[in-house]
Formats: sequence, C-alpha cells, structure tokens
Amino acid sequence: MAERDFIAVIPARFASSRLPGKPLAQIAGQPMVAHVWRRACESRATRVVVATDDARIETALAELGAEVLMTRPDHPTGTDRLAEVADRLGLADDAVLVNVQGDEPLIPATLIDQVADRLFDDPEASIATLAETISDVETLFNPNVVKVVRALSGRALYFSRAPLPWDREAWDRDAFAARPERLEIDAWLRHIGLYAYRAGFLAEYGDWTPSPLEHLEHLEQLRALHYGHAIQVALAREPHPAGVDTVEDLARVRALMETADDRGDD
Repeated sequence: MAERDFIAVIPARFASSRLPGKPLAQIAGQPMVAHVWRRACESRATRVVVATDDARIETALAELGAEVLMTRPDHPTGTDRLAEVADRLGLADDAVLVNVQGDEPLIPATLIDQVADRLFDDPEASIATLAETISDVETLFNPNVVKVVRALSGRALYFSRAPLPWDREAWDRDAFAARPERLEIDAWLRHIGLYAYRAGFLAEYGDWTPSPLEHLEHLEQLRALHYGHAIQVALAREPHPAGVDTVEDLARVRALMETADDRGDD
C-alpha cells in the first residue's frame, strides 16, 4: 500500500435490539448500508469492504458491485469484526483500516479521510477518532452522548458518558444552564464514533480482557486506553450528521434523504 492508503470497512450486522434488520432498511429506494457504502467509496479509500454475518446483506450489496466479506456471527463488537477482516485480508501490521458504521448513511466522505490522516500523522498512535464541540447543556448531560477529554497533543485522556470535564463552579445541570457562557470555552467535546485502526492493533485487541472501566461506561475504546494504547482525537472538519439507532432516527433520515433526492442533490 502507498504511504497514505487505507481500507474502509463497514461492519453490517443484521440483528439489532432496537431496529432489527437495520442495514437493509429502505431509504430513498436503497438499503441504508448501500448509502453508507457509496459514501465510503467517495472517500480516498483504496478499497471499501462491507463485513457482514448475514446472507441477505451480502446479496443486496453484491447486486450493487460492492465487495462483501462474510464474517463470524458471534463478534461482540464492530471492532472485533474489523479484526477478523484485517486477519482474513492478510494485512501488514501498519496497514490502516477505517471503521465506517453501517448505520450512518449521511457520513461525509471528508471525515473518513480526516480520521485516516489523523492516524498517519501520529505513527505511535494505534487508533484515531473524531470529536466536535458541545454547545448546549442537554447534550452535555445526556448519558447517550459520549464525551472525550484530550491532551494538548490531541491524544485522548478519557471517554465518558458523564459531563466531563467536571465544572466545579457549575456542578449540576441547573447551575450549568444558568451559565451557558461556560460552554464557549470549548472544553467539552462530543465523541464521534468513526475510527481508524492499525491492523497490528486489531490483531491484539481481541485477546484482551475487557477492562473494568469499559464494563462501567459500556465504551469499548476504554479497553485500548487501559492497555496503554494511544488514541488520537481530531476536531471534525465539518458537522457529523447523526446516524440511525431508532425508528424515529430512520424516519428523520428518510425525510432528509428523500427531500435531497427530489432536489437532485448528492
């Protein structure tokens, strides 16, 4: 592979507790995962692979000419599925893979390129990811929104569902709401779940026991920090549209994409 070449991998699992069959949910006449695949193909990736455990997803994407790799059905996380892909493709340890979530049909290709470049820019980091500033109190205190704290170098110090860093002078939601100017200092960052990995890291990851912090926060990236691996965090160059987790999310994205399709937008 050339100096900044990378592979985009889209894990697509059929089973979903909140939205079964999510990758094949129809949006503007195509399965959701097909839209994600097209976005990834617009990036600088030299290869785009959809990793799935379901023949229905394989069939739907093969009809579009996508490269599909059937993977084991028992992977606990998308990262574990990515590790199988890296192993099956026989990638060198320094090869870079970008994990593009299969439920983000609006993901900008520029962000896929950015997260890969962030990893290339720090040869000692095992992972790179993205974040964006938090500008409202509801988001800051929402446990479903993951926050990240990073060092001057851009490396992650910690990820949490709590409103970190904790503001000692405005220590609860009401106090913070009364002082919205506190958010203007850009100390609070929302983590965006787009990752670039080195293949060598993925080969090790599956052998590690999940850490206590990972169990507490239900955040798999804490396993990498627990075992001493560096995670680079870049501020996203453009807004990151929300993905699809629920029926309500699906309706919102359908409305957005069908309106854009009616206008003839990309």
